[in-house]
Amino acid sequence: MIALVQRVSEARVEVAGATTGEITGEIGPGLLVLMCAEPADGPAQVSKLVDKLLKLRIFSDAAGKMNLSVQDVGGALLIVSQFTLAADTTGGNRPSFTGAAPPELGRRLYEETLRQARERHPVVQAGVFGADMQVHLVNDGPVTIPLRLN
Repeated sequence: MIALVQRVSEARVEVAGATTGEITGEIGPGLLVLMCAEPADGPAQVSKLVDKLLKLRIFSDAAGKMNLSVQDVGGALLIVSQFTLAADTTGGNRPSFTGAAPPELGRRLYEETLRQARERHPVVQAGVFGADMQVHLVNDGPVTIPLRLN
């Protein structure tokens, strides 16, 4: 499982198509999570990811130190599937995405991530698996943390 976690003051995702896209997820302060399932991933990686997202201490405490989690600050989660995180460019300039899970597995793991996150956190928004999306965000800090969970 690969994820890119961004601390945001706000973020939203729109499904492309119409002149003005339909907003499928929108949050204020919290975490924008771009996630990619890999072929060997299963429920264990989903659980690890959700645990990490909820406990990752990247919000500032009263002393200005990154010491608080999204749960501690009452922030939201916006989780978006993004198979391009598995891009391999070692063979040239055109990326290969063979490192990403097949679509049916990717969808299943994305939906399981949303289910587990929603069970454990009050505000979880989402993109649309496989859709052409526009992601808008204000990266707070900026703080961007790459995660690789095996």
